[in-house]
Amino acid sequence: MEAEEDKCVKFENGLRPDIKQLIGFSEIRNFPMLVNKSRICDKDSKAKANYYKAANEKRGKDFGRGKLYGREGKKPDEGGGSGVKGGVDRNCFKCGLSGHRFFECP
Repeated sequence: MEAEEDKCVKFENGLRPDIKQLIGFSEIRNFPMLVNKSRICDKDSKAKANYYKAANEKRGKDFGRGKLYGREGKKPDEGGGSGVKGGVDRNCFKCGLSGHRFFECP
């Protein structure tokens, strides 16, 4: 009986931490039962991982995973970004006049 218990403890110590945590508190000291319960836990954890992986992939497809604020398809005068190419060609936010930026407003 003591040899069976030692065998179980040694087996538990070789398990992955997630399975060891689930199995360890049960203190199963029947080796065939311990092996069977460990297989069940392993199978369940793999099924859980596959479920969440599939759910994340589906969610990624549903939401597009694209750039939300891209400039694609916009003309330069339609905005789509705060950068200005080749100089100042937009109106000041403070006074509404062109030729300077708001922090340079006279």
